[in-house]
Amino acid sequence: MTTRQPPQGRRVPRVLYSFPYRIGAGRICLTAWQQVIGATPQAEMTVLCGSVDRPLPGAVKVVKTLGMGRFHLPMRVVGRNRMLALHDWITARWLEANADGIDIVHCWPGAALRTIRTARRFGIPTLLERPNAHTAYAFEAEDEESRRCGIQLEKGHDHSFNQRTLDHEMREYEESDFLLCPSDFVARSFLDRGFAAGKILPHQYGFDEGRFTPGPAERSQREGLEVVYAGVCEPRKGLHYALAAWQASEAGRAGSFRICGNFVPGYRQSLGPLLEHPRVHAMGQRDDLPMILRESDVLVLSSVEEGSALVCYEATGSGCVLLVSDASGAKCRHGTDSLVHSMRAVDELAGHFSQLHRDRALLATLRRGALASRDGLTWKRAGQRLSSIYQQVLAAPSFPGPAHSLSHPAMAASRNSLP
Repeated sequence: MTTRQPPQGRRVPRVLYSFPYRIGAGRICLTAWQQVIGATPQAEMTVLCGSVDRPLPGAVKVVKTLGMGRFHLPMRVVGRNRMLALHDWITARWLEANADGIDIVHCWPGAALRTIRTARRFGIPTLLERPNAHTAYAFEAEDEESRRCGIQLEKGHDHSFNQRTLDHEMREYEESDFLLCPSDFVARSFLDRGFAAGKILPHQYGFDEGRFTPGPAERSQREGLEVVYAGVCEPRKGLHYALAAWQASEAGRAGSFRICGNFVPGYRQSLGPLLEHPRVHAMGQRDDLPMILRESDVLVLSSVEEGSALVCYEATGSGCVLLVSDASGAKCRHGTDSLVHSMRAVDELAGHFSQLHRDRALLATLRRGALASRDGLTWKRAGQRLSSIYQQVLAAPSFPGPAHSLSHPAMAASRNSLP
């Protein structure tokens, strides 16, 4: 392996950003697009992606690995594993030919191993994105919740157990130099499995402040709390706990509980009477989520596994108070801008619902706290933080490579000094 010295006299990191899917589409594809947009003012970004859904700035160099022009290889035809492997192979080959122009490699999981190994040969530090908790934990949590709900996830679901996926991602974890963790919960899932703190770099996601804006400061007098759940309706997100807690609380006697999102097969049926309550409204996937969040008092998310749920950022940006579990990955402070309950703690969450139902002054205080934190949770701020991580990784006196990076003091100092 070549030992690489940090660049001299150059302040802008040259980053290879590897993303195997259609950048700019929904969910993680939009997260990746926002990361590139946010980091571009402070970094020279080269994006190797499967295909492009929405344009990136002209300053960003884009290489499509699985498409040409408007054509892209559909995952359903190629197969997910083959598609990820092909992207990784093409990206590694590109890096082989262009290593002199790259200072950092930022990869997404499942399509990173060849690229990581190529970067190691050239002494280029690698950062592996972790949009969810450790995959072994994610599989275990989803399996346990599915069994509790009496359903079995369809084969091929992102969180249904797959030994091949787990083995592959474990190698990526071990061989990457750093893990980019968007929440304390994600970081803890790695620390609990023996990964050293020096390997973990904390960062954050964000929300679009142009789309998600707060409603009027003075809310009209309502009979009860307006509660919303937004996201895919699946066991690991704990909708069953949230509904049980709401119906057991004083809040369940008034107001409403709106569910925005599609159900995975079998989950709706497993909820049974919880969905039959006259004040529960299952609304399906919604395009007007910004308006719904502005109108709502509370967003509830009782997850047992998350990375850092984007809807929590969006709710905070809309002035909607978070009632979330300690596994939601939310960037919030209990009692200041949110109320946080322990995962699976239905009684604790029911108490939080009742508390806000009775004490509207507390609800208003938490809403003000949420809006006070709003500016720190935008995608622009997330991009600045990511750029700072790039800079500080390169600012280390030397980059020792994967064998030593877990305990390298310069890296630990850099991590502890992040904003």
